[in-house]
Amino acid sequence: MSGGDEPRSYYVGMDVGTGSVRAALVDQRGTLLAFADQPINQWEPQFNHHEQSSEDIWAACCIVSKKVVQGVNLHQIRGLGFDATCSLVVLDEQFRPLPVNREGDSHRNIIMWLDHRAVSQVHRINETNHSVLQYVGGVMSVEMQAPKLLWLKENLRETCWDKAGHFFDLPDFLSWKATGVTARNCTTKEANSRFCGIPEDSIRETQAEISVHVHTLSLCSLVCKWTYSAEKGWDDSFWKMVGLEDLVTDNYSKIGNQVLPPGASLGSGLTPEAAKDLGLPPGIAVAASLIDAHAGGLGVIGADVKGHGLACEGQPVTSRLAVICGTSSCHMGISKNPIFVPGVWGPYFSAMVPGFWLNEGGQSVTGKLIDHMVQGHAAFPELQAKATARRQSVYAYLNSHLDLIKKAQPLGFLTVDLHVWPDFHGNRSPLADLTLKGMVTGLKLSQDLDDLAILYLATVQAIAFGTRLIIEAMESAGHSISTLFLCGGLSKNPLFVQMHADITGMPVVLSQEVESVLVGAAVLGACASGDFASVQEAMAKMSKVGKVVFPRHEDKRYYDKKYQVFLKLVEHQKEYAAIMKGD
Repeated sequence: MSGGDEPRSYYVGMDVGTGSVRAALVDQRGTLLAFADQPINQWEPQFNHHEQSSEDIWAACCIVSKKVVQGVNLHQIRGLGFDATCSLVVLDEQFRPLPVNREGDSHRNIIMWLDHRAVSQVHRINETNHSVLQYVGGVMSVEMQAPKLLWLKENLRETCWDKAGHFFDLPDFLSWKATGVTARNCTTKEANSRFCGIPEDSIRETQAEISVHVHTLSLCSLVCKWTYSAEKGWDDSFWKMVGLEDLVTDNYSKIGNQVLPPGASLGSGLTPEAAKDLGLPPGIAVAASLIDAHAGGLGVIGADVKGHGLACEGQPVTSRLAVICGTSSCHMGISKNPIFVPGVWGPYFSAMVPGFWLNEGGQSVTGKLIDHMVQGHAAFPELQAKATARRQSVYAYLNSHLDLIKKAQPLGFLTVDLHVWPDFHGNRSPLADLTLKGMVTGLKLSQDLDDLAILYLATVQAIAFGTRLIIEAMESAGHSISTLFLCGGLSKNPLFVQMHADITGMPVVLSQEVESVLVGAAVLGACASGDFASVQEAMAKMSKVGKVVFPRHEDKRYYDKKYQVFLKLVEHQKEYAAIMKGD
């Protein structure tokens, strides 16, 4: 795929995030040619219960797909790739939605990734100390699928659990919806050997001939969120130990028994029905999907960095950490050999980059936290009015306001007396403590726009300190990281990017295409089309460096001191909890 005179090939990347569906038309060089987005509904019937609709999401996919291919020669569209949040979709045996709520509303058939209803269930799962937990940092998160499945069994037995025929991770639901795959000629051995480089004789064959009512699943989703092992398959003893033994029945038909690596081509491609819905040519290649954060990692981590003065130039790709920062933040580090990091998910083999082990750190609801802090402040209406008058976003206005009030000192020094611990939704990594709460110290009686701007800055800094804590945990376990590759909505905020560089002491690489998650999804479609020999080749050709932000090392001492305070905050929070639990 090189040379300037070749015919242009296009790929559609589709990204289902927390609040919207986005699509892009991308060419074989990774250039984004068209973009569209569509909001999707969310329901929160009670605290910590978050639900969506698979029908609503598919309808949004159809809208954005048709928009990005308007005016394009459809014969040049070669492949389609999906990524999505790791939310749980529930369908009956006829693939109809089932309710995941006590109201019995079957339209709401998705338990969202950020749903924390299954706290009791995840505690019981973790008390088993089963060996599969070593691949999720030693502690399973409430955001994974096993506790959600157990909650459904224990709370919605008659209306949902007993009627369920299929439990999908949302990325896999989208791939199934596009292909209708219920039979597959390519075996798990063949696909993994081609795409991941795993020797065929070392791969567990789950099923040679796939029968009706079996859905094909991405290795990414099942390994990262369902305890599947790329090398050993499902562990019967885990499901039986946690009370979900009924899933073992019929060779795991309800949760998937044919598993393919990301980028593998599914079935006969796009079905005529799905093609009509999406406005795409029938039969084009549809790839096995990725979780949204992993697609972002795929879209950035393989870029050629020559000539940018970066330490990772000439070094293995394992020296790079992809940070995908949107509603939440995910930290993707890869290694040639498995590395077990306490409190960090993984190692997962071939879950993002084929042939590499993945560790995934994370911070829950980072983007949502910034919104929460800003929108809940007394000065927010004033901020909104002033930003609207300037035709700016509230965050662009806050960034410019911080520049005004910092005077002669570095901007980051405005928070010398204000410190935030950001775990308002618990800690995902590396402490893996769902009970932790947010903290703010240094508040005053004043509530003007200056105070709001400084609180916003302290919150952004706290998220960057959380990234530093995750990096330190990964490096202590054996990773060697020199460069951050950021993508996602928050990476468009220059303050967020600069604080990550300054606080970690590492340069931050931003992609030429800001919609790196969509490029990652398109990489999958490109690989499935056969236009590239492997995911690695497509990744290298389609991701490019746009900008590098270097840390201001002269501010290092200040941030080192703030980091000490950051660590004291959580230490003190645990002390307070111990006091309150004491006699």
